[in-house]
Amino acid sequence: MTEVATARRSRITPEREAELYEAVLDLLREVGYDALTMDAVAARTKSSKATLYRQWGGKAELVAKAVRHSKPGPSFEDIDTGSLRGDLHALTLRSDDCEMEANSALMRGLAMAIHGNPDLLKAFREHLIEPETAEIRRVLQRAIDRGEVRADNPALDYMVHMMIGGFAARSIIDEQPPSQAFLLSYIDAVVLPALRA
Repeated sequence: MTEVATARRSRITPEREAELYEAVLDLLREVGYDALTMDAVAARTKSSKATLYRQWGGKAELVAKAVRHSKPGPSFEDIDTGSLRGDLHALTLRSDDCEMEANSALMRGLAMAIHGNPDLLKAFREHLIEPETAEIRRVLQRAIDRGEVRADNPALDYMVHMMIGGFAARSIIDEQPPSQAFLLSYIDAVVLPALRA
């Protein structure tokens, strides 16, 4: 039975999958998570609802995977500049200012839905939070191995919090979208000093 399900799921080409994810993100921006329906996704993408459920299981999984798919490349694994500062700057430069603004608005819209929907929270943890946390840990471990950061630095446990905090707080405190310039400055002024303390 598992082989049959896997075979069915693999019928969607990577190009078609990318189209579906883009349509889901467009719908999210238009109506928000709560008003997004699998019927609307099916209509927008000219897909059958049965195909969507068979491929993704439900709205939460589809939305989490669409957001994950929209993350810019290269991946964390492709970035190794030889320094922690270089790696963090390279990670920041993966998105231009327009992408950051769009992602910031999308994540603000999803934030309330994530905390009010256990399925969406679970899907986000599985497809976004845990993989990105693991990738950041690899970047930090390389910095520890190079001697840039002490292995017992307590700020290591808050690295993800610091990065998300800077990104999210920009629009709340400054009423401006996050930008490359702001985040690069934030890394140099806040994140690196905390990690090197």
